[in-house]
Amino acid sequence: MNRNSAGAPALGPIVCVTFTAPDLDVVTDCYGRYLGYRTVETGRIDPSLATAFGASAIAHRPYRLLAPEGADDVFFRAIEGPEHADYVPFATHGWNAAELMVRNVDALAERLTGSPFRIIGEPQDLSFSPDIRAMQVIGPGQELLYLTEFKRTIPGLDVPVPRCDVDQTFIVILGGPSMDALQEFYASKFAVPHAEPVQSRVKGMSAAFGLPAETRYPIAALPLAGQCLIEVDQMPPLAVPRPVGNGELPAGISVVSFAGHARGHEPVAAAGKLYAPGNRSTVLKGCAGEILELLDR
Repeated sequence: MNRNSAGAPALGPIVCVTFTAPDLDVVTDCYGRYLGYRTVETGRIDPSLATAFGASAIAHRPYRLLAPEGADDVFFRAIEGPEHADYVPFATHGWNAAELMVRNVDALAERLTGSPFRIIGEPQDLSFSPDIRAMQVIGPGQELLYLTEFKRTIPGLDVPVPRCDVDQTFIVILGGPSMDALQEFYASKFAVPHAEPVQSRVKGMSAAFGLPAETRYPIAALPLAGQCLIEVDQMPPLAVPRPVGNGELPAGISVVSFAGHARGHEPVAAAGKLYAPGNRSTVLKGCAGEILELLDR
């Protein structure tokens, strides 16, 4: 079990969310025009990093690093890759969504109407808190995004205040077959505290399995360092491990990068804005097949 010197979990904040897409120009145009994200770096994936990800086919492929207009410390990384036309968000285990802090979700919904972002969930107050309002969209790489507005401060929930209209990823949503196994992995590896599950609507999951929209699932919010969380969702038995093409990254959200470290895992040298100042990457897989990247920060 790892804890940092202050006794906080040895994981967090969330630094980057990675997905693949067939056309990086489309990605940068969509994120720039509709979400206000800027391209802050372009490059090609180092072969050693591709190997660490278990995705040798992505070596030397181009990538774009995108950041919110009001920040330069959190990113999306889009890597060129094949189209995953048959991918259905929330039908498989792993990283299912990234949740971004926004200032006004209803205004954002108007902006996204008719855009390349496909709205799959209109703005709605969350079932467990009317003070949190969110919508869901699918982006050009089949990445699922929650766009979330906090109407007021929620006691006991330490989250960042948005610095721009569409700010950072502050929650990543992870699905797996067992709530206990998901929580135990992060507790044992990174001293992330266990959290009491609540029953909540997950409309994307219900849609994926043809279940009523009001179906509720056990979910829990695991607190990380840096005002970030991992939402762990216990998925129905129909959910399966995410298929992965030969040498490719998983469809949808494929990698989440955190500040953190894990004993017993060998880092690889890595260069670029994402990896400064430590210039190292440590990669491991979680119990639901999710790929984590740990950055020295």
